[in-house]
Amino acid sequence: MTREIDPITLQVIGGALHSIAEQMGNVLYRMSYSSIIRESQDLGAGLFDVDFNTLCESDSTPMHIGSLPGYLRGIAETIPLDGWAPGDCVVHNHPYKGASHSPDIAVVMPVFYKGELVGFSANTAHHVDIGAATPGLIIDVPDMWAEGMLLDAVKLFEGGKRVESMWKYIRDNTRVPGLVMGDLEAQIASAELGVRRFEELLEKYGKDDVIASCNQLMDYTERLMRREIAKIPDGEYFAEGFLDDDGRNRDKTLPIKVCVRIKGDDVEVDLTGSSDQVPTAFNVPYDGSTMVAAFFVFRAMLLDTYTLEEYVPQNEGSFRPIKVTAPKGSIFNPIAPAAAEARFCQIQRMADLVIKALSPVIPEKSTAGNAATLSFAAYSGVRPSGDYWVFLEVNEAATGGRPYSDGVDTVEELMRNTRNNPLEDLGMHLPLICDRYEIRDDAPPGAGKFRGGAGVVKSQRYLTPGFMTHESDRHLDAPWGAFGGKPGAVGKMEIYNIKDPSNVRQEYAKFSGLRTEEGDVVSYISPSGGGFGSPLERDTAKVLDDVLDDIISVDEARNDYGVVMTEVDDGYGWQVDESATEKLRASMS
Repeated sequence: MTREIDPITLQVIGGALHSIAEQMGNVLYRMSYSSIIRESQDLGAGLFDVDFNTLCESDSTPMHIGSLPGYLRGIAETIPLDGWAPGDCVVHNHPYKGASHSPDIAVVMPVFYKGELVGFSANTAHHVDIGAATPGLIIDVPDMWAEGMLLDAVKLFEGGKRVESMWKYIRDNTRVPGLVMGDLEAQIASAELGVRRFEELLEKYGKDDVIASCNQLMDYTERLMRREIAKIPDGEYFAEGFLDDDGRNRDKTLPIKVCVRIKGDDVEVDLTGSSDQVPTAFNVPYDGSTMVAAFFVFRAMLLDTYTLEEYVPQNEGSFRPIKVTAPKGSIFNPIAPAAAEARFCQIQRMADLVIKALSPVIPEKSTAGNAATLSFAAYSGVRPSGDYWVFLEVNEAATGGRPYSDGVDTVEELMRNTRNNPLEDLGMHLPLICDRYEIRDDAPPGAGKFRGGAGVVKSQRYLTPGFMTHESDRHLDAPWGAFGGKPGAVGKMEIYNIKDPSNVRQEYAKFSGLRTEEGDVVSYISPSGGGFGSPLERDTAKVLDDVLDDIISVDEARNDYGVVMTEVDDGYGWQVDESATEKLRASMS
């Protein structure tokens, strides 16, 4: 029986583990070459034991770190535990062997202590191009081989010796080798740091105490999660929505159905009834993405470190009480060799629907409908030298209204947690220029006692001919309003050429390999969040603020919130007519 570690030592080792993961993440994004890692921080890093449990994780994108145990399980199909040696370094991105999707390449290194394999240092990051049919991203392809390089537990270093043939293979099969090889070097540096720091921790406190502390911390996090789940009444809770299309068959929406089953301190997310897998890459790898979405949403709702008094170690324990059911052959559990690169919009909606399903029983931990999609844009072109340039951009959206505050405007919501890319960085390196970047003003966010967050408008202009692929959704199904709140607004995609700005065409949310011309302006208008609570209960001063900030119009203040404005000459332009507002709200209620 493993002895119990005293609280002081446990706290010190727990803090050291978290510090290691943070250092790993910092090294990775600071050393990377591509903006998707260097600026957006589309990455995850951490340490894992020989059972592939997460011991610690970096404070970065939830999608990445939660998927790494799946990568390790997939690698184990090729490399058993006794197949590792000190100095090995493996890359892996197989979507049917644990990867979140193929552009997210993991780098894994073993950790040995006194000749014994005790764990792994690993990270994963989104690579800017892996040689798919279109630069950067891909949606409309027939199978997983069309997504680009598939790296199935491949060693880049073997016993500390560089495997030159694999380095050459990767370099020769990407459009931007300078970025991809530089990013791989950064991942290796991050993993090496994790190995070194883990070895130092083992040396300082001894293997038995470190491993016992890891197990105790995971058990502690599991108890916290189970405690919170047990507070939810037993039962089945349902929600459903739909996705626009699969990127090819434009006339067919795709249902998403969620049943959340609570039984004691266990929870199951059942996705039975959701769309069958589709013939494009708009499918979701089960181990690396579907399961992770369920892990994320419950940790976000129930173990929010901002609202809990207890310290919550970020480890495997929070995953253990959560089961995910998705029938084989469905969009959330496709059968190989179906392509599964464009998978983020689906899991965003899944997480949002879990929140909706549980909102009647835990309203204080819920939100109204979030944008719950992803705008992932791949801009590209060929320079006069014949070399490709490729730029990946993740655009913001908005959250739904919350029980005690408005939704957040123009933010990376739910599972994303990435940062925006500085416009100055874009202008210095690429033939693109941003013409517009601001809160959307063509439609109001969902009205409510606490309104939804306002979406974003981002317009990028090509300075040379090029190409574009865009992965997004939610042009048809608006974010839902909660507890009397009104729905938010759907997203849009518009394209025009600067020479003829009045000729604007509406584009689908997702498309692959669109050819663009010099002067083409591509505008992404994100969904806005739904409102929480009755709009007639909103503080009139907040309604006035929104009018003055051009979030809503005077007419929308009257029609949605029952707030009457009068024009004044005080430098602001409007004030609330409290008497008229009281009468109007009484009649509307």
